[in-house]
Amino acid sequence: MKFGKVLAAGLTAAFAASSALVAPVAAQQSQDRIVVSGMVEWGIFVDRDGCMHWWADGGLEGYMTTRFNPETGRPLCLQKESCLTESTDTLFHTDSHHLKPGQREVLERFFRSEGAFSYAVYGHTDERASHAYNQALSERRANTVASVARSVGAFVEVEEGFGETRPIATGHNETAWQQNRRVEVVCYHMAR
Repeated sequence: MKFGKVLAAGLTAAFAASSALVAPVAAQQSQDRIVVSGMVEWGIFVDRDGCMHWWADGGLEGYMTTRFNPETGRPLCLQKESCLTESTDTLFHTDSHHLKPGQREVLERFFRSEGAFSYAVYGHTDERASHAYNQALSERRANTVASVARSVGAFVEVEEGFGETRPIATGHNETAWQQNRRVEVVCYHMAR
């Protein structure tokens, strides 16, 4: 009999404790159904191939779907082309991601006149330094150029640094290194 009372008292206490924990959650859930807060953000994402996707995110979960051309039923993709490859020797001082005098204006003119739907900006370095150093420098340089683009209203879809991992010239001399130190801009244009 004593065991039964202890068991009943223990179960009652456990039930009361669990009710105390659940009650605020239930109250919060009922409030969440009544009170609407936050906004749904939405937009268009352009993947590396230039294909467009609608996206929406309400804060708890996101949603993305491919845009299709209503006439053809195929994915709606932009024309992708490399539209600027500039030597970092022209844009930046050695070991720096700060633009040389006058280069900001040059880049601003480019992004204002190009008229692409969106852009991708890629930074590259030569092989002379550690991988970690080159990677970080290429990322900072890509960020600098992308920031200039955004400052004039251009939409930058991707900004990425590759360090020395994607050379365009082979060789271990100044001629090759100079070609490999570059910033590339890819333009995504509406199909004409």
